[in-house]
Parts: sequence; C-alpha cells; structure tokens
Amino acid sequence: MLNEKLHSYIEGLISERNPLLMEMESYAHEHNVPIMELAGIETMLQLLRIHRSKRILEVGTAIGYSALRMATALTDAEIVTIERDVERIELAEEYIKRSEHGDQIILIKGDALEVEDIIGVHAPFDVIFIDAAKGQYKKFFEIYSKYLHDDGMIITDNVLFKGLVAEPEIESKRIRNLVKKIDGFNHWLMAQRDYDTVILPVGDGVAISKRRGD
Repeated sequence: MLNEKLHSYIEGLISERNPLLMEMESYAHEHNVPIMELAGIETMLQLLRIHRSKRILEVGTAIGYSALRMATALTDAEIVTIERDVERIELAEEYIKRSEHGDQIILIKGDALEVEDIIGVHAPFDVIFIDAAKGQYKKFFEIYSKYLHDDGMIITDNVLFKGLVAEPEIESKRIRNLVKKIDGFNHWLMAQRDYDTVILPVGDGVAISKRRGD
C-alpha cells in the first residue's frame, strides 16, 4: 500500500467531482458509509474508459456513489446495480433521481445471493464490479461470472483491506476471520485459469480479473 504522504499527494491531484458527487462523498464520510476510495475509483474509471464498457453489473450499490461515478464517466453505458439494505436503497434512489445520469442506472433491490434470475435478464456484461459483503466475494464471483462477456473483466474492491491481509497477528477475532476470508479469496482468485488477475495497491486494494476468452 502507498504511504500516507503519497496517498494524499495523489488524491490532491484528482479534480473535484460535480456538486452531487461531492455531497455524496461528504455524506458517506459523515455517516461511515463504505464507498470506494478516491484513488481506487479513479483507477477503475480509467480502466472502464480504456475497455469502453457499455454494460456494467455492480454488486453492492450502497448509496449509489460508484454507480453514478461510472454513469458520469461513461455516458453511453448502462449500470445494473444490486443492493439489499433498505435505508441505503432509499438514499441511492434519491441521489440517482437527482443526477442527470440517473436514467443509465437500473437498481435491483435484494440480496445479491438471491437475485440471479433478475440479473440474468440484463446479461451479458462487459464488466462486473464486486463491492459488497467481503466474506461473500467468492460466491458473488462464482454466481455472476457466467454472465460476463468472453472478453470482459471483473473488478473487486477492498482486497487488501487496509493492508491487514499482510498482517501476521490481528487481535480482533471478527476482523481476523474476515481477513482470513479475503486472503483466501485472493489466493483463489489468482489461481483461476480462465482469468488473468492483477491486484493493484490503490485505494483499499483493487483486483482486476480479465477473462482470457477462447
């Protein structure tokens, strides 16, 4: 992971977002809503631009920040996004409605482990972005990877978990168990022969898995 000085330097170079997105960032910070870190999401958006992604599945809407960032960066893309938390759904709907890019977003309400049939109707996807319950990353990947284009990619956030995946001793049992699951997912992901995967030490750690195709 980058040290704090370099991290702050990079974030200081990033242009301000539009007022609605800045409002969402402030809300997330104030209410401890987990949204993607700034350097991480800028990296992802650049990858999406290069890939020219048109149809994106997001597992984990939260308040709609990442979905709106993707819609704003890719004005001809459609984002299908899944969220189960009722309060966050209400906030996401409000923010999406206020955005000029809101019509690019389809919000699916429900548990990502239970809405596969609904998501299948919107498939296939150029990109799948996983940013929901960290302990379920492997299940999310296994469920939805079948709906990925042959030349598509899967992006997974939080795979370094504040650098804790490299810590030998963690006092909290709950955190230790979660770190063990993330570490297990990382090793499993890197071993998938159908994908070329790299983990970038930006934000909270971003895994980029490119399907190899035929």
